[in-house]
Formats: sequence, C-alpha cells, structure tokens
Amino acid sequence: MTAIQSGTQAQACPTQPLPDEVSEHSIAQGEPPNGGYGWVCVACISLINAHTWGINGSYGVFLAHYIKADIFPGTSSLIYALIGGLTVSMCLVISPVGALTTRRWGTRATLLIGVAFQTVGLVAASFCHEIWQLVLSQGLCFGWGMGLMFVASFGIPAQWFTTKRSLASGFATCGSALGGLIYSLGANAMIENISLPWAFRILAIVSLVVNFGSSLFLRDRNTQTRNRPAVFKASLLKNIDFLLVLLWAIFSLTAYTIVLFSIPDYGESEGLSADQGALLGALVNLGQVVGRPGVGFLSDRLGRLNVSAVMTFLSGLLCLVFWTFARQYASIVGFSIVIGLFIGTFWASLAPLVAEVLGLHETINGLNICWMVLVSPITVCEIIGLVLRKSSGDEYLYVQIFTGALYVAASLCLWVLRGRVVRSRRYCTYTDKSASTMLVLGFAKV
Repeated sequence: MTAIQSGTQAQACPTQPLPDEVSEHSIAQGEPPNGGYGWVCVACISLINAHTWGINGSYGVFLAHYIKADIFPGTSSLIYALIGGLTVSMCLVISPVGALTTRRWGTRATLLIGVAFQTVGLVAASFCHEIWQLVLSQGLCFGWGMGLMFVASFGIPAQWFTTKRSLASGFATCGSALGGLIYSLGANAMIENISLPWAFRILAIVSLVVNFGSSLFLRDRNTQTRNRPAVFKASLLKNIDFLLVLLWAIFSLTAYTIVLFSIPDYGESEGLSADQGALLGALVNLGQVVGRPGVGFLSDRLGRLNVSAVMTFLSGLLCLVFWTFARQYASIVGFSIVIGLFIGTFWASLAPLVAEVLGLHETINGLNICWMVLVSPITVCEIIGLVLRKSSGDEYLYVQIFTGALYVAASLCLWVLRGRVVRSRRYCTYTDKSASTMLVLGFAKV
C-alpha cells in the first residue's frame, strides 16, 4: 500500500490527533492514561453484555424449538423470526430514550431501568400462551431493557482508554459472545430437561443479579470528556467519513445477525440433532470470545481501519467459500468456530472507529445515530434470511451468498474510508520517527 509521505501543507492535516500523539493528547485533556478503574468498567460491561446480548444470542435455540415443537399452533416461522429481529431492533430504537435518561439522570439510573425491563420481559415470556404475548415480552420488553443497558454502557471503554481503546472494547464486547456460548448450551438443556417457562425464569433471575451488581460498579467519564448525549445529532451526517462507517455498520450487523441466528437451524436442516444445532451456535460464540479481543489487540497495533477492513472481508469470504461447502458435521463445526473469530469485528471496532472519525467528545452521539439507523435492517434481517431459504435441495445457498456479499460490501466501505484518511494525512508534516511508526507491514497504520 502507499506510504504516508511528508508534506508542507499543515493546514490540510486532520484535526484529530495521530496515533503516536494520542496518549499525550489524552493526558493534556485530563483523561486517564489507558486504564486505572477503566479495567473494572470493562469487566462490568463484559458481564452486562454476557447477560443481555449473550441471552439474546441464544435465540437461535429458542427459534429452532418454537418451529420444531410448534409451541403456538398456526404461527408461521416468519413470525418467530420477527421476534428475534424485533428484540434487536427494539434494543436500538430505545437509544434516544437511553440518551435522554443518561443526560438527565446519569448512566447508573439508565442501567437500572434497563435491568427492570429485561427482568420483567423474561418473566412475562414464561407465562405466554399466545404468540402476541411472546412478541410483547421476549420481543419488545426484553429488547427495551437490553437496549437501555447497551446504550448506557457501550461507549464507556472509549472514555477510559487511548492507545488500548480497541483492546478494551474487544474485551468488553467479548462478554456477549461468552454469554452466547453459555446460554446457547444452557437454554437448550433447560428447555429439554426442565421446561420452556422455567428456562425463561432462570434466565431472569441470573441476569437480574449480575446486571444489577455490575451497574452499581460501572462509572462513565461523560463530564471529563465533555460528552453531552443528544437524541439525534443530525449534523454528524454531513461527515462523509462517518457515513462510510455507518454503511459498514449496516452491512456488517445485518450479515452478523443472519449468520448467528441461522447456524443452529442450518445444522438441523443438514440432518443434525437439536443438541448438535445448539452446539453450533455455542461454537460461533466461542470463536467470538477469542476473536473480539484479538481484533482489538491487532487494531491497536496494525491500525483500526486496516484490521477491521481485512477481518470484515474475510468474514464474507468464509461465508461464500467455506459455508457453502460445509455439509457434514465436522465441516459445519469447523465453519462455526472459524467464522466466530471474524464476525465479532463489528462489535469490537464500532466504538473505536466512531471515536477516530468524530472525536471522543462526539462518540456517544455518533453511536446513537448508528443505533437509530440500524433499526430497520435489523428488524427484517432474519426474515430476509428465512425468505431466502429454499424449500428443498441446498436450502441455505442464497442465505450464504447474501451474507457473504454483505460482508464484502461492508469491507469496501472501510477501504474507501481508509483511502480518504491516507490522502488527508499525505499532506501532513511528520518527523522521520513518526512516519516510520505509521507504517506496519506495508500498510499505513490507520
């Protein structure tokens, strides 16, 4: 790739600090240098993610059970799929409310409100006798609770870290993968050995205890970073670089959701048992437990745009080349583990990329826009996955091609963004030392 060259037009330099200057810039702004109590916050957010997104990540198990056992007679598989998409979309659509409550009452209050909504949603789901009741409880109420906790906590690692920002974000978000791993196996075991209602109640009790305790220990730095959460700061949409990040987010998260929710049912469509299908979902999450911190670690060293673009492209390549030929149990297991290493790139990279493009003081507002824009595609993505599924033969072929194409399109967005960043820095003046540290393996470190 083209190296960053020295220039004389300093006025053309980007206003954001360069990676080698981040630490000094952060200290000058009164921000803690890479950690301190921030690591406690990372642990708390990881636990919250494990007991929100982790529980939601096991929906593929519930989906397979709903369809196979015909829990609500006469209900189509599209309605069941809608519940999974509705949970995530409600998680995102509640983001303006989360921004308002955080601004008025603080992060902790928003988290505790979310804990209450999620607990009520899970308990209510255990008493459902009609499909509309399940839509309201597992779809809306659970989604609102998950969303309030997610919006209030997602951007906090970026406030505590500078040069270790992607690593911290990776560790924080890997909690959802670890939770998905545990609950994919646990939910299936509880459904088969106890009952569906008691599976919901046990999830409610465990998540209540963990999320409540984590909320008490979590601290934000909104005051120190001058971060004033807004409902929807439309002026940020004038930033072309941010729009490219937004397109990457739309394509990536849509593909991610389809893959995550489809793997268990894909296994069963290839003749595997329900237990084996649940194991596949767990293995995807196992891959993410390793992959998300790995993406963060590499991003801080090789450049966030470089790593995110490559990992996103590899996700698409795996869907197009590996998944389409994975027909036996061993090959499907291998795909589940390998794809898990890469598809968590979105969660590990989104907040650091938004912070890079918009600046730390606008990170929360940029993320709020992301959540609002992502509502529509996430609501329908699993329905799209089911519609693309063929009734016979190679049932998931169109799904595999579609998700692969989405990931490739997402990676192209980041490569375009990377080109814009490199061109903007080409005119900046660097010392020989800084110029050399900006190059890693032939790539400009961006």
